[in-house]
Amino acid sequence: MVFNNPRNNQRIGQKSNQESGGQIQKRRPRRKNVSEYKKLLQEKQSLKRLYGLSEKQCKRYVKETLMMKNVGNLTDELIKRLERRIDSVVFRLGFAKSLPQARQLVTHAYFLVNGKSINIPSFQVKKGDIISLKEGKKQKAIIKDVMETLKKMSIPSWLEMDKEKLQGKILQYPTLAEVNPPIEISLVFEYYSR
Repeated sequence: MVFNNPRNNQRIGQKSNQESGGQIQKRRPRRKNVSEYKKLLQEKQSLKRLYGLSEKQCKRYVKETLMMKNVGNLTDELIKRLERRIDSVVFRLGFAKSLPQARQLVTHAYFLVNGKSINIPSFQVKKGDIISLKEGKKQKAIIKDVMETLKKMSIPSWLEMDKEKLQGKILQYPTLAEVNPPIEISLVFEYYSR
């Protein structure tokens, strides 16, 4: 057995079973203290994973939000900007099962915003914009799969969905309380303002 081999035990600093009286000694537990930098980095990485952003995109969104004047709550403003991305809106409307799938559908030009074809996932929608599925894309297998789950799905209060026409509308901008992300946004700002 590899775990009880005297040579391996010597390499990792453990005594063999014969030397320790037949008992296997345990390693010291790892350090439990988490550094401040590690906390900040983990929150930033969580935000990037949550919205499918690259490092460059994440940094740009945070820096632009920090530069904004006359904004009451910076965390609320950052969430508004991230949730207004067309890939995020497509996911929230239920056109896709996941954010990466929504990004792919947008990239393949499945959607119209106010009648214009959009294929850039970072496109920012505004209040009153209507997001609809292209007529030619409604017959695709991926959309037919989504239509079954769409009937059961609940839509956020800041969006409106017409399930018959397969189009959604932006009623208002989302708030931090409505989105309720599982991360602490203030630590992300702290990370980028170092």
